[in-house]
Amino acid sequence: MFHRIWTLFKARNIEFYRDRSALGWSILFPFLIIAGFSLIFNESSQKLYKAGVLEEGPPLPQATHLLTHPLVQIITLGDSQVALEKLRHHRLDMVISPHSGRYWINSDAPKGIILEEILVSGGMEKKNVFTKEVVQGEKIPYVEWLFPGVLGMNMMFSALFGVGYVVVRYRKNGVLKRLSVTPVKPWEFLTAQVISRLFVMLATTGTVYGVCTLLYGFTCRGSFLALLLIFLLGGMSMIALGLLLAARGSSEELAGGILNLISWPMMFLSGVWFSLEGATTWVQIFARLFPLTHLIEGARKVMNDGAGLWEAMPQLLVLLSFSMACLIAGSLLFQWRQD
Repeated sequence: MFHRIWTLFKARNIEFYRDRSALGWSILFPFLIIAGFSLIFNESSQKLYKAGVLEEGPPLPQATHLLTHPLVQIITLGDSQVALEKLRHHRLDMVISPHSGRYWINSDAPKGIILEEILVSGGMEKKNVFTKEVVQGEKIPYVEWLFPGVLGMNMMFSALFGVGYVVVRYRKNGVLKRLSVTPVKPWEFLTAQVISRLFVMLATTGTVYGVCTLLYGFTCRGSFLALLLIFLLGGMSMIALGLLLAARGSSEELAGGILNLISWPMMFLSGVWFSLEGATTWVQIFARLFPLTHLIEGARKVMNDGAGLWEAMPQLLVLLSFSMACLIAGSLLFQWRQD
């Protein structure tokens, strides 16, 4: 028994070592993750709180304690309405006018309450001259703000691994080789994969949306048609990306590494869990390249802000363009057999 186990153990190791691409990827991938996150999450982004400061004149001395606090990132803004909108959407933890002594917080954001304590405790060393105001308009609870991001993240993993990884496995196991001698054309196979996975994704997303709406009272403030189109095109864009990545690969280990390299940065940089407000400019520009960013942005517009079809049109056009580009590239690069 132990001899058989040892023989199978050696055989699997030899198989893995002979796959040079997978072996190299398993060594290179951790270094890429560390290097990428060290660039993205630099010293300024490690601060715990984000305070939007309105430029209206010289700050009061009582505000110095907050403005120079080592855990508070200061984001300078010129438009108070834009600042309050960011606060309402949990992209900022507080908005302060250090010249007039006014500050705004979102009562549904715990970080804002902590920043208020920091501000008031610093001002009390001299005299508390601050005037508190709660963000105007309908406040959006964090869990409701988070909900579209979680739905989008679930669609991303379902698309990339449910299509990209599976197609690579089909090629490695010879399924695509057998299909190549049938009348099925590459574009027909890819179309079937897109429709199949899209049906599964929309069904599961709709189920999760319905159950969470019943349990937690979430509401869609905007157009259901716009929301459906955003999820439809968003899902299609990520399925198309998965097919593009799997157009030629035949190693499951390498495919899994590449899919992780794409999905993890996308999950962190697309605004699923937190806002990139205050991040370096290149990080924010890089995040715009991901389809998940536009899916979540559009879904939050509709679900949180009450946007209609016209307001969500920029995100819909980006997702449609991304889908078509990846589908065309994937069709041109696709091959049935291994190299």
